[in-house]
Amino acid sequence: QVRLMESGGGLVQPGGSLRLSCSASGLTLANHGIGWFRQAPGKEREGVSCISSVDDTTWSIDSVKGRFTISRDKAKNTVNLQMNSLKPEDTGVYYCAAGPIATLMTDEYNYWGQGTQVTVSS
Repeated sequence: QVRLMESGGGLVQPGGSLRLSCSASGLTLANHGIGWFRQAPGKEREGVSCISSVDDTTWSIDSVKGRFTISRDKAKNTVNLQMNSLKPEDTGVYYCAAGPIATLMTDEYNYWGQGTQVTVSS
């Protein structure tokens, strides 16, 4: 049975940093496109960053470029999202997802974690 698990969320002040991790059981993350998504209260889920299984090419939405970095740790079977210079608008539940390709579109992913809450507030 495949299971994805996010960790690392929490409460942080504006300008602070968090590192989210996505781990898996029953699945080798290095063989899949991995995406990080977030959902703020009352808003649709949006893709934040993703990483390819082919060559680890990454993509991010404009609002997080230069602040968020997605990366793989193949030895630990994890995908991390380093989030720096956090802003209140980054608040939401963050999900990781695995699928055949890396994309910021939710429909392309087969497996989803349960999410971890990120709150950016003073």
